[in-house]
Amino acid sequence: MKKIHKLMTLPILFVIVFSHNLLAQNLGKTEWFDPSRPATTYCNPINIGYNYTTHNHNRIPESRRSSADPVIITYKGEYYLFATNQAGFFWSKDMSDWNFVYGSFQREPGDDDQCAPAAWVVNDTLFYVGSTWKRDHPIWKTADPKSGRWTRHVDKAMLPTWDPAIFQDDDKKVYMYYGSSGKLPLVGVEVDYNTWLPKGNQADYAQLYKATEVEDIQRPYGQIKEVAVLEPSAHGWERFGPNNDMEPAPWGNFIEGAWMTKHNGKYYMQYGAPATEFKGYANGVHVGDNPLGPFTYQKHNPMSYKPGGFVIGAGHGNTFADNFGNYWNTGTCKISIKDRFERRIDMFPAGFDKDDVMYSITSYGDFPIVLPTNQRDQTKGASSGWMLLSYKKPVKVSSSEECMEVETHRMDNGGKKVYEKFCYGPDNLTDENIQTYWSAKTSNPGEWLQMDLGRQMEINALQINYADHKATQFNKAMDIYYQYKIFMSDDAVNWTLVVDKSKNDKDVPHDYVELTKAIKARYIKMENIHNASGLFAISDFRVFGNGLAAKPKAAASFKVDRNKADSRNAMISWKKQNDAIGYNIYYGISPDKLYNSIMVYGDSSYDFRGLDKGTKYYFTIEPFNENGIGIKNKIIEVK
Repeated sequence: MKKIHKLMTLPILFVIVFSHNLLAQNLGKTEWFDPSRPATTYCNPINIGYNYTTHNHNRIPESRRSSADPVIITYKGEYYLFATNQAGFFWSKDMSDWNFVYGSFQREPGDDDQCAPAAWVVNDTLFYVGSTWKRDHPIWKTADPKSGRWTRHVDKAMLPTWDPAIFQDDDKKVYMYYGSSGKLPLVGVEVDYNTWLPKGNQADYAQLYKATEVEDIQRPYGQIKEVAVLEPSAHGWERFGPNNDMEPAPWGNFIEGAWMTKHNGKYYMQYGAPATEFKGYANGVHVGDNPLGPFTYQKHNPMSYKPGGFVIGAGHGNTFADNFGNYWNTGTCKISIKDRFERRIDMFPAGFDKDDVMYSITSYGDFPIVLPTNQRDQTKGASSGWMLLSYKKPVKVSSSEECMEVETHRMDNGGKKVYEKFCYGPDNLTDENIQTYWSAKTSNPGEWLQMDLGRQMEINALQINYADHKATQFNKAMDIYYQYKIFMSDDAVNWTLVVDKSKNDKDVPHDYVELTKAIKARYIKMENIHNASGLFAISDFRVFGNGLAAKPKAAASFKVDRNKADSRNAMISWKKQNDAIGYNIYYGISPDKLYNSIMVYGDSSYDFRGLDKGTKYYFTIEPFNENGIGIKNKIIEVK
């Protein structure tokens, strides 16, 4: 009887286990959304669990998420993302679904010593180091990063490196690059792999080790070589200010964020400028024949630039090759409301063209971008073709937080604190402005928003950008997650559940939801279930797909008037048209190299201050709406 009993119970146990696994796989699955299915696209800002800053970070009392200065590298076929002050790092198999690993290298969480970290694979070992002005900063290493356990490669790295970068050349020599200053250049030096001391005559560094002032610490000494310096008098985009419009800069034009990429025997020395809180924050590049130069300013610059759109800013990042050989450039985008260092991370298709010109494509860079599955030509980007359907669409909400005076953390000319009035109404949900947001009065389950697209449209993806309104979380915790449901309808009466994230346990502050198949609908409703911290607040609820109507006509009266007194500046204008919601202005150093772009919503002109003196440029413009992209204008030559 015992044998019979065992034989009878085995199938029952199998059915129970199988049913449990099947239930887990189908949890949250609908006809249009499957949480277990890998995405084929992603959308900026990158959707990672950005850390809430610590209480005393930068002396800002408000709780806010932030990160910046990203480095993404491949290690054993997977992607690892390191960034400023995250109490750890992230890894992914596909550059879409990022997983967090605690790996806190900080002794005091409020310290800034893990700002702008460097990471690189040297001799099959993953290395990591943060920023420091001191000379007792350790270099960490691991062969098993997912364990979160790192050991010290050296106890004291004798280089006071702020914004460091590590590079190993083909001959196995290792180099460090570093610097962040409004007065001094970026520098580089060959280091000894075993000791991480600068190579060369150690007597050359006696003066460096005696230095105590930051400026003296950053100066080139001995074998420490200058590798990049700004020239804002010739390069408009390197000028300080909200629109490259502050001359002279109050505390200098900042250069920072060193990164080295080798391609076709050439060394591409990359850097960020002019400051992280400005829309023109970009990555530039100088090119040389040796890892320590000399380097020459690339004619096509900045290399990565995104001054307009929902995501603004593309500076201080790195360039890496994916598992198929395609290049990507990462960067820092700004919010800069609760603090000027309130920032996020973005990533754009990049590469080297047939003439070995380094580029990054940011056009439609905050719309869905196709993830790589093979090697491909990225000179025109990797857009999915899904358009923004939600711009300026009317939204109803369950409740709205009242307007309030908010400290801006700036001082007026008299030294008094500056306050601004911020309102949190539903119009902020569709204005394509990452700096504004709607907030409900509570974080309770049942708070909702409802959007009317105006007519039935084809929907492929959504992006929910949460805001940290009245958040109380500081630093990392294990219970930070969001839960919600999204319904769609044609009459706002009969609703269909399309996205079910009621059981989600992951931190998704910029949650990007790619549908497994498109759905046609006019109305979209989101219901809150659980909010991570603070009130239920969203910056923009973005919807992507096809409006199923006519694309806009080509823009008329397109002109580029370059300033004769200062050729770094140009006024770009065109005739505003009713069938377009926005425009992309393209420019470059030749008709076949229009790699840079400027996205503009609503306006019919743009005050552009990012040109280089002595360089001839080519411009064109294209309108876009929810139905697609209009025809580009004839290319204009601007001398």
